Amino acid sequence: MTQPTTLGQLKANGYTSQSIHEELKANLRVRLVSKQPIFTGILGYENSVIPDFERAILSGHSINLLGLRGQAKTKMARQLTGLLDEYIPYIAGSEVNDDPLAPLSYYGKQQVIEHGDNTPIAWLHRDERYIEKLATPDVSVADLIGDVDPIKAINEKLSYNDERVIHYGIIPRANRCIFVINELPDLQPRIQVALFNILQEGDIQIRGFKMRMVLDMQFVFTANPEDYTNRGSIVTPLKDRIGSQILTHYPKSLAMSKSITAQEAKMDEAKKKVVVMNDLIPTLIERLVVEARTSEFVDAKSGVSARLAISALENIYSGVERRVVINGDKKSLVRISDLVSIIPAITGKIEMVYEGEQEGPLHVAHQLIGKAIRAEFIQHFQNPEKLKTKDADGNEIENAFSRITGYFERGKTIEITNDASDKEYQRVLNSIDGLALFIDEHMPDIHPLEKHLWMEFVLHGLAEYSKLSKNQMDEGLEFKDLFGSMMNF
Repeated sequence: MTQPTTLGQLKANGYTSQSIHEELKANLRVRLVSKQPIFTGILGYENSVIPDFERAILSGHSINLLGLRGQAKTKMARQLTGLLDEYIPYIAGSEVNDDPLAPLSYYGKQQVIEHGDNTPIAWLHRDERYIEKLATPDVSVADLIGDVDPIKAINEKLSYNDERVIHYGIIPRANRCIFVINELPDLQPRIQVALFNILQEGDIQIRGFKMRMVLDMQFVFTANPEDYTNRGSIVTPLKDRIGSQILTHYPKSLAMSKSITAQEAKMDEAKKKVVVMNDLIPTLIERLVVEARTSEFVDAKSGVSARLAISALENIYSGVERRVVINGDKKSLVRISDLVSIIPAITGKIEMVYEGEQEGPLHVAHQLIGKAIRAEFIQHFQNPEKLKTKDADGNEIENAFSRITGYFERGKTIEITNDASDKEYQRVLNSIDGLALFIDEHMPDIHPLEKHLWMEFVLHGLAEYSKLSKNQMDEGLEFKDLFGSMMNF
């Protein structure tokens, strides 16, 4: 069906005006009845954030999404356009998307007066009805609301009391749209004050020029918790005018975290063809993120974004791809030692407290990797710290790890270099007495291609539980006897 192009045609088609809140409510009800999802790619919020969001929409509220970084706040706001009608009519040429049946601006009203039913109509797609503004300290009232344009006043010989001299800011231009302000606390308090009347009464005041313009908008704000930032805060009267404040959160389970990371990480086909990924590596990455969020060296108030895990997984793939290219191989299995690739992702995405800064970002990154390995190790094997090494008479007791540690106690040292070929990598691990047998006994069902990954994992785990010495070198890792290392053997 052809869309009406004039006001008269629009009326003849039976069009009736509705506010954006009514529009969102109606379309949400349809989605709820049909069990269609409102948000796609938003995992872990099914029973918490999303129901709160739906209730806020049904209440016709402005919304503030409050949470730490990397909690999909902006992603949710952007998907809100899916609840809008596909097209809405507006008076052609209007800067503020005037409703043909209820124009707001001088321009819109004059068009209807002059042309009547012949007033030209244009149509606005829902994708064009999303406006986003990042709050920064330099944002002005003129940017958001508007200002008097003296050039326009002079050229058109208009008084400053005439509405036509106003140059509209981004908010009036977002009339009948979803308007999002990201990082609201970063907006200067005096600028936040300018939003009071817009949210509540609909008044706009520009340089003493006051006009009644009841804007039809769905406001969505995003913010970090006030206590968690030194950049600013949301002034109390503005918080009072925001209808619903919805608290976001990080994934509540390791499995959910892995699903989010796998969904968001960008992998091209070239990487997927040459990298054989084992589930152990994504698990270690997610455990690292958990450890970072509770680390005494990391600022918990700043948060640890899910982007850390996403970037880390991408770096792992790239690290393996680089090794494959260097060695001229067709593909390669990911290794525990490949975790060195994720260090740039860690150091760039954590905010450290004073103690962390003293330790240094590199040291903290290695420590977090070690803690992740330590936590995951006991999910598969016995805790080395709880195994008895001597009986009541002081005699040595052989435990599950004795043959492996015994190899190094005889003065043996092995090196796992970052760029070693798969053949060399396997040769080094196979040279360790008892290591292959240990995996055969404790993990008989693993795929043969994954065996050496788990062999290496055992070495890292024993090192984290102080049964072996692990030293970081420029070319890779060195494993040797702990006491020999302490005595500089």
